[in-house]
Amino acid sequence: MAKSKDPIETAHDIFEQFLSIADPESVKPKAPEGKDPKRQAAGKKGGIAGGQARAAKLSPRKRRAIAKKAAETRWKKPSAD
Repeated sequence: MAKSKDPIETAHDIFEQFLSIADPESVKPKAPEGKDPKRQAAGKKGGIAGGQARAAKLSPRKRRAIAKKAAETRWKKPSAD
């Protein structure tokens, strides 16, 4: 089911349509919906580099402790409430 617009959005759309008929150059193009692919790629690149840099700084003992805690949490039985 489509989400209905509120009256202000409807009025704004009607006004934009009127402007585009009267003067097509006066209406700004709408920004594309969704996420910016360039920013997504930059975030992914930083995330990958950040994880490697953090792992390089940790001692083997600390990495082992983190991994052990993660495994215990992952395999912990759910509590019976």
